[in-house]
Amino acid sequence: MTVILRTTMKRFIILLLALFCLNPVFACLNSASLMLKDGTFLYDDREGNVPYGHEFYKDAFGYAIRQLDSLYKATKDIDYLSDKGLVLILTQDYDAAIRLFLEIEKSAPGRYATAANLGTAYELSGQNDLALQWIKKAVEIDPASHSNSEWIHINILEAKIKGKQWYTSDFLLRTNFGAEAQPGTSLTPAALQELSDALYYQLNERISFVKPPEKIVGQLLFDLGNIAFLLGNYEDALADYDLADLYGYTGQLIDQRVAETKKQLRQANKPRTPKQASPSYLPYILVILTLMILLILVKLLYKRKQQEHG
Repeated sequence: MTVILRTTMKRFIILLLALFCLNPVFACLNSASLMLKDGTFLYDDREGNVPYGHEFYKDAFGYAIRQLDSLYKATKDIDYLSDKGLVLILTQDYDAAIRLFLEIEKSAPGRYATAANLGTAYELSGQNDLALQWIKKAVEIDPASHSNSEWIHINILEAKIKGKQWYTSDFLLRTNFGAEAQPGTSLTPAALQELSDALYYQLNERISFVKPPEKIVGQLLFDLGNIAFLLGNYEDALADYDLADLYGYTGQLIDQRVAETKKQLRQANKPRTPKQASPSYLPYILVILTLMILLILVKLLYKRKQQEHG
């Protein structure tokens, strides 16, 4: 009962957000709205900053396709057709999704969701050259899409086309984090946080579809762990490094980074011993001053008596 209430409440909150016209939650999959236009809720995400991927409600996919198709036929609203194409991608029917989105492009050219979803469908079907063309077109239509993270998607596609020697931090993220036991960077904390948000966005989407091992995902997860370390988020860093290892990033450097992260985490969680109070000399100073004053008073009284008897 608690699970049902929690799910119902979550859907209600998302519906409210949709009504207030907030940005879509989909990363590289692009619905025409926050939820599908017919109200279908397709997936959930874990809380936190570690990208575990979407948890899809697969039982809803078949119904959603039939419902969206029926609504499009009744209304001719192209948003329903676009959402149907998205669900086709989720069911891994990439050829059907590509055909549908190409039809949408002919009848309603220049839609961001069409270009982005075509890029995703082409990539998932192994056609990286076409995927790159459509993702670039999507970014031209909306440069700020997905929290300004699609430049990473473009770099991933270019690396896949060029070859494995391009699977590096420098090429994929335009930066690197050194080769020492502790990661290093020239980026400011604000720039690191911005990069972390963009990288999480891209990885959370990619992990939903790409199963391990996968070298690019492993590299990017390792980089996300490095960023988390530099931001002081050591538990997130360890989780990212674990996922990087799962996706095939191995070697001495990640072992060193894991060991260093555990060391920093132990230090951060170590109970602090209260500082020993330094000895106070104030009471002694007060005693000395009091004695000096008394001595001066005694001398003054002694002089006065001498003058009186003189």
